[in-house]
Amino acid sequence: MRPEPTRPALPLAERFFKNYMSGIVVIVGRPNVGKSTLFNRLVGRKLALVDDRPGVTRDRREGEGRLGDMAFTVIDTAGLEEAGAGTLEGRMVEQTRRAIAQSDVCLFLIDARAGLTPLDRHFSRLLHRSGKPVILVANKCENRAANDTISELFALGFDDPVALSAEHGEGMGALYDALKPYLTKAPDGPGYETDRSGEKDNGGGLRLAVVGRPNTGKSTLINALLGTNRVLAGPRAGVTRDAIAIDWQWNGRAIRLYDTAGLRRRSRIDRKLEKLAVADTLRAVRFAEVVVLLIDAMQPFEKQDLHIAARIECEGRACVIALNKWDLVTDKDAMRTRLDEMTNRLLPQICGVPVIALSALTGENIAALIPAILQVYEVWQKRIVTAKLNRWLADMVQNHPPPAPGGQRVKLRYMTQSKARPPTFVVFCSRPEILPAAYRRYLVNGLRRRFDLWGIPVRVILRKGDNPYIRGKP
Repeated sequence: MRPEPTRPALPLAERFFKNYMSGIVVIVGRPNVGKSTLFNRLVGRKLALVDDRPGVTRDRREGEGRLGDMAFTVIDTAGLEEAGAGTLEGRMVEQTRRAIAQSDVCLFLIDARAGLTPLDRHFSRLLHRSGKPVILVANKCENRAANDTISELFALGFDDPVALSAEHGEGMGALYDALKPYLTKAPDGPGYETDRSGEKDNGGGLRLAVVGRPNTGKSTLINALLGTNRVLAGPRAGVTRDAIAIDWQWNGRAIRLYDTAGLRRRSRIDRKLEKLAVADTLRAVRFAEVVVLLIDAMQPFEKQDLHIAARIECEGRACVIALNKWDLVTDKDAMRTRLDEMTNRLLPQICGVPVIALSALTGENIAALIPAILQVYEVWQKRIVTAKLNRWLADMVQNHPPPAPGGQRVKLRYMTQSKARPPTFVVFCSRPEILPAAYRRYLVNGLRRRFDLWGIPVRVILRKGDNPYIRGKP
């Protein structure tokens, strides 16, 4: 639980409606000073990956921070380092510069245990030049020894530093007082919702995650869709670590994109940081509505691709397969025929899934991806009238009656759709426990053909009993 600031508690209505404050707060500092820990403290959840090693955060990550009666957008950034523009570290610094440019106030974190370093002095000059309001924060002040070093921080030319411990939640009241002058009062109350991930809700827009093996081009695809270098991308595998959420508009439609870390086979995951990144990716899949499975067209449908597809189906998410690096394929017609055959044979659980061949690097066929996503999203939400389902069920049973294992006949009495997202159907029958799995697949395939439920998971649940809508027998 995130502690409230150390000040008298305000009544709930006053805290969240009368004095609601908003703005953009960016957390900056050199590597390993506790930026992601403070970010998690403000958003109230462990959204950003945290590890003892420096340089864990690479892309900037946004969340909805709350502190007392203030609710604001908080941005976690990569550690500031001196690096060349063409290097990965240099591109990380550029991402941080962009975050500073859009901020209302910056929290400049210093490690109070380590004291003032030359790198802190270097980047304090960068913040002075930015012209943005800066609050100097001395983190890791859990003991007096750390507090003794705070006097050094006045040399940076900022106002009095705020001493706190992001890990233990100490000093958040002082941070509240320092932040409040820089945030804007919202006249109509909070006006926001937070989703189960702790991130700001995007107003009912489509939630779309891009997943795949390492180095298939997920971040490059995200940047190609956005038309800007929003997330870090590069030729080497493992550049992305956090699952980064980005709000986007496509033809007036709100979409929240999730760029994720590559998923390797579990046997190859041996480092704590990579395990955290994989867990973050799986959380993004669970929260998404549609998942784009990005596959390398030069190495299609490897075992790990099939594992990821099975995970998507298990979570009940709609799926679109994107074959990236299509520009490298020479005989496209032959490759397309081969890939279609492999898709139908290897992925029967999401039979008919849309397959889009594209190149994230060159932009080839990128325009076809979003329409395919929206189409499968509509199918994923489809509801079917009960009367149509039961007429269809009667035809299916007449054409192919259920088998009678051991001479015991199974009677299918009634069918209804219990929910959508994904479409889930309940069949009431006499002996559900002995109905073979093959007959359930027969029903699922029939549902796909009759009601165009292609490319999504379809659930058929068997229950024992009579028609539940008949009150009783005479």
